[in-house]
Amino acid sequence: MRFAPAAAALSLLAAVTASVGHGAERQPDPRAAILIAEGRAALTAQEPQKAIDAFEAALAIDPAHTVIYVEMAEAARREGLQGKAIRYYREALKREPGNFDAISGEGEALVEKGAVEKARLNLAKLESMCGSGCSSTQQLAMAIQRGPEPRVKTAGAVMPDDVPVSQN
Repeated sequence: MRFAPAAAALSLLAAVTASVGHGAERQPDPRAAILIAEGRAALTAQEPQKAIDAFEAALAIDPAHTVIYVEMAEAARREGLQGKAIRYYREALKREPGNFDAISGEGEALVEKGAVEKARLNLAKLESMCGSGCSSTQQLAMAIQRGPEPRVKTAGAVMPDDVPVSQN
């Protein structure tokens, strides 16, 4: 019984600090924030490789910041590397399972790869988490509605008709 007040005080302290830790989004290291801004500017300027370089440098400085993984995935998607983008989105979701941008982005990358049914699972997850009016949900729904991009045929896949060659 002598330890009851001390145990109650420690329990209260643990409860308060645990709830404060989940209250606000963690800010990145200032150096990483500058590199994230550079990467976003490169994406806006249609330079995905430059953006990837900036995001990789930011990740080296602050590997715990989940937003960097989402940004790297977006840059990889613009570079046409949907498999790599999906891997980055899944890493972001492993760190932050409720990240709407990561769920939506992974779904869009899945659509681009042709895995529309898997993307629909992401859409259902988003609808259950944030509703159908959420911008992430609407963005993924539009991507599913558009469907995957048609694959480009190579020159070897299209063979010319067999026409006899005439000489002049």
